[in-house]
Amino acid sequence: MADYIDLLAQDAVKSIKEGRYETCTKVAATPKSLKKAIINARRIPIISEVKFASPSEGTLRKNGDLKKIVRSMEKGGAAGISILTEPKHFSGHIKFVAEARIQVDVPILMKDIILSPVQIEAASRSGANAILLIQALFDRGYCELDVQSMIEQAHSKNLEALLEVHTENEFLTAVKTSADLIGINNRDLKTLQVNLEVTKRILTKHSPEGKVIVSESGINTPQDILYLNECGAQAFLIGTAIMKAGNIREKVKQLVEST
Repeated sequence: MADYIDLLAQDAVKSIKEGRYETCTKVAATPKSLKKAIINARRIPIISEVKFASPSEGTLRKNGDLKKIVRSMEKGGAAGISILTEPKHFSGHIKFVAEARIQVDVPILMKDIILSPVQIEAASRSGANAILLIQALFDRGYCELDVQSMIEQAHSKNLEALLEVHTENEFLTAVKTSADLIGINNRDLKTLQVNLEVTKRILTKHSPEGKVIVSESGINTPQDILYLNECGAQAFLIGTAIMKAGNIREKVKQLVEST
């Protein structure tokens, strides 16, 4: 029986066939490493996400001033900025990466349902520094290459790879790859349910083997960050709580200064 992962993947196939990733603006990438930005961060490493809508909550922010939003995130102290480019469920667009790249100096992560080298090429042309890959999509056979080949494809374009997992088995597979970062998604993409205990459960039982671990989804407060940090997460990807905030800069600053 199909679930939400299948829906996302099937719509991503359509987006690729429609040529949505082949018309991106070419922008020179600022040579920045998201991994190094996290490791060298003097405060809590927050990857602040630009996400105008989500399947679980609908529209998150009607003010679509992308330039102002990413500048506010950088000024708030974000270690990196994630740009959701998926068009059908998150109101994203590949052009957002290029628009953000011109505005900020921090590393940019292109976040999408990436199945094809065509999307990796789009990330590179648009000025991204990293891409998000999802282990479940490889396990279900949706991607055009295997996970290691996709990571190598990203590296050939000077892009780092954040490989996202949700289960223990996915984590065990991910740590054996050459992914630069491992993301633990607290949201189950099958059902869209969120549980911060996912990060704890995986890291309590399994060693990251030297990988940088990013906890994703369901993170709203400094208390959430401190809890996940105690569980072993080193960085935190936060979208909804920041995009719904009245003052984005102050919300990012609050999270970065979590104590």
